[in-house]
Amino acid sequence: MMQTKTITCNPAWGFWGTIKADKDQAWSAAITHISEVTQQPPEAVRAFLNSRYGRHFADEVNNGLFKGQPLQDAINTATHRWMEWRITRRINKDHGIPLGLPYLTGFVIHCEIDDRAESIG
Repeated sequence: MMQTKTITCNPAWGFWGTIKADKDQAWSAAITHISEVTQQPPEAVRAFLNSRYGRHFADEVNNGLFKGQPLQDAINTATHRWMEWRITRRINKDHGIPLGLPYLTGFVIHCEIDDRAESIG
């Protein structure tokens, strides 16, 4: 499985702090699957998982785990759901993410841009 150099810079929040499964396994599986589905680099997915949106994504995964899904199935289900949603006019206006883009792809890219901007300035 694919992994970024540093697992998380946000151990108390984001995906890592919210997931109710083996954190190392969940992190690695989420990075790999989201990167494949969104066609974004692992570093972008890492920024997403460390964000508040990563926390919400972990909530979706936790819902699947609560329903008895194995971890990978719960991640796949959450990913599929987030890819079905589309960026709305409101999100486009508030965040500048292109209208109609899959929600997950849009927020992965958005979080990567925010992460890069923070490291620069």
